[in-house]
Parts: sequence; structure tokens; C-alpha cells
Amino acid sequence: MPVSVNDDPLVLVCADLQVEYLPAGGCHDGDAAMMRCLELLAVWRNRRWPVMHFKRIAQAAWFNPSSRLTDWIPEAKPQPGEMTFEHPLPSAYSSSRFADHMSSIRNVRCVVAGFSLDETIIATVVDGFHRSHRYQVVGDAVACRQPATGDVADYKPSVMNVIANFATLRSSAELIRASGAIAV
Repeated sequence: MPVSVNDDPLVLVCADLQVEYLPAGGCHDGDAAMMRCLELLAVWRNRRWPVMHFKRIAQAAWFNPSSRLTDWIPEAKPQPGEMTFEHPLPSAYSSSRFADHMSSIRNVRCVVAGFSLDETIIATVVDGFHRSHRYQVVGDAVACRQPATGDVADYKPSVMNVIANFATLRSSAELIRASGAIAV
């Protein structure tokens, strides 16, 4: 899908780029997704385009806010001027600040990359869809936890198939190519 200068602005949404989700912590294909996230983040920052960061701060046992697991991954840590939203439930809309922010802006497309595809990303995209917000999920820049049962190779494609009902699926290469066309 070509992107033109006349299209609505793109906001990069970095979902849950926290130590908790590093591949050693249990994300399937997390290394590749993290590389793509960092590439997209570099493009957005170089172009001075808007970036949002989500941080999961749930109170469940596996999200202990006092542990270092909820810390940002150092290479993806938010920079001054980038928006951050902490959310206690899977959907980022559980943050009243985020819900208020999204309801106050018009004509924006959120490009989502990061971790917790099967929690934060799917919940936020579905919630946003029902609020008429537009999301694009970068398929090669997202990762999900190892499934408790079933085949790892089938899990992510199944989640992506569900997300496709609520958001546009994009590739990082497509977005990076399009970013040059927008900036010209």
C-alpha cells in the first residue's frame, strides 16, 4: 500500500519494549522483532515523527512493578518529547491518559511494533477499532510469548489472522521504503 504526503500522519507505537519480554524471558522470535523495532524507531526519530511508548505495569505476579523486568529495554528507552503511557490491563486504553489522548486527536494512523502481540497489541487494536481509531501492525516487528500449549510456529500467524480483522498488516520494509517517499 503506497503512502503519500497527503495521507494522515503516522505515529509509531512501541508496545511493551520492556526487559520482561526479551527473548530470554519467553518471547518467540523476539530477537528479529526487536531488530525491526529498533530500525523503525531509528527512522521515526531521524524524521522527527511522533513516537508513543506503552509500558505494562500490571499488578499480577508476572508483572512485579518493583522488579527490573518492567524496565525499558535500554536501546528502545523513550527519549525526551516521546509520549509514554503506562497501562495496567492488556489494552493500552486501560490508561485513562492514553484513552483521553486518542480521543482528542483526529486523522492519525498508529503503526504498532513491539512485544506482547497476544496481549497488549491485540487488546489495544481491538479496543481502538471499536473507537474508530486506525491501527497498522508491523508483522515482522511484533512478537508474542511462547504459547503454553500447541505449536509455536502456528501461534503467531493465528494471532495475526485475528488482528487482520481490526487493523492493517504491514511489513517494516514497506514502512521504511514509504518513509522516504513521505519525507521528500
